Amino acid sequence: MKFRRILAAAVAAAALTAPVAVLSAAPAFADARQAAKPTVEELRLALTKAQAVYDAAVRNDAEVQKKVLATLKSLTLGGDHPLAVVYTAAEKAAETAAAAKTEADAKLEKARADQDALPEGATPEQEDAAQKAVDDAQKAVDEAAAAKTEADAKARRASDDMVDAQAAAAREASVARSAKDDARKALDAARKALADAEKAAGGTGCLRGDALAASLTGPDTIAAGGSGDYVFRLTNTSERTLGGVSGISTAFGWERIEQDWRHVKVDWSSVNSPKWQPADKGFASGTALKPGESFDFRLKVSVGTATEADSGELEIGVIRFTEEDGTCGYSTVGGHQHFTITGKHGKPEQPGKPGKPEKPEQPGKPAPGEGTGGTGGSTGSATGGGLATTGSSDATMPLALAGGAAVVLGAGAMVLVRRRKAGADA
Repeated sequence: MKFRRILAAAVAAAALTAPVAVLSAAPAFADARQAAKPTVEELRLALTKAQAVYDAAVRNDAEVQKKVLATLKSLTLGGDHPLAVVYTAAEKAAETAAAAKTEADAKLEKARADQDALPEGATPEQEDAAQKAVDDAQKAVDEAAAAKTEADAKARRASDDMVDAQAAAAREASVARSAKDDARKALDAARKALADAEKAAGGTGCLRGDALAASLTGPDTIAAGGSGDYVFRLTNTSERTLGGVSGISTAFGWERIEQDWRHVKVDWSSVNSPKWQPADKGFASGTALKPGESFDFRLKVSVGTATEADSGELEIGVIRFTEEDGTCGYSTVGGHQHFTITGKHGKPEQPGKPGKPEKPEQPGKPAPGEGTGGTGGSTGSATGGGLATTGSSDATMPLALAGGAAVVLGAGAMVLVRRRKAGADA
């Protein structure tokens, strides 16, 4: 289940509070070099990965809250959930049985009254007929009582099933929310670890400056054994020239209940660096960026045929730039893309000839407005790419959905608890 995946992701990300463990043992970072003390670059990569896990947790939480709210709405008297249909029918049957019992009681009372009203000189035939009427009425009362008991029991069982289903839905929502909170804590820990390392390495470290705008465009589906090409565009929105921009990108897939970092990777290239290089080692423009100019990085996400993942994440971390005076700055603009993995999964990859990398496509010189020297105008047609703010999230909707779910759950539980109490008092 998806919420179990996110929970596992949060547990893995929580290891960021101990950077040494992250770099030596955590499955999510098994590809990182083991070291007694992580370097600044390693911590930057860890932060980017933690951001990817958090973004995935936020999206999953929103999906789960929406699904749970719909489930709770259907789990009410008259709802279309199968358990609600059974409960509604059981309630109706219980009401019908109760009415039949009341009617049978009335007939027995009348039969006894008629028997008591027989005159002193009633014939044996009249007495026998009156007694038979009482006996028949009593039998009908006993049968109606048994039918009512059975109908009430079915209604209570249906009520219990409804409450259990509501509680299960609420637990699923709680797990997704907790996983998101855990991922956020891990992300905060990764930020702090990086900030501390940068401060120790260079005094004050880089200063934040909102000098860039970013866009990420590319496919939302990648076939196993293939790749997807994305364009990450950075635009200088400040009034000063930036001495160059750089960042880190990573990608992973969801494999069962854990992250698949082995079979999903991302490489980068640009007009200044046409050869494909691992993006988790960092990418850089290598050229100044004047006010209003844009620079494009090409990101290629490759998915191996051996993966069993059915979806993946592409994450671009904190972007750094150099000021004209040589000081460094950073911007929290980044990029995030969720994609679906299609095709046959779990098929062993065919070994190729080692040592000869794929021949890269040579990016041509960008046209005005596209790449270095252009203006930050049109960013092309986005095909599912979303921007990450490295800290903020689309949590408003999940919170609203969770609030609505709580209201529905509370109302539904109140109705069913009253029904249970009424059944217990009967």
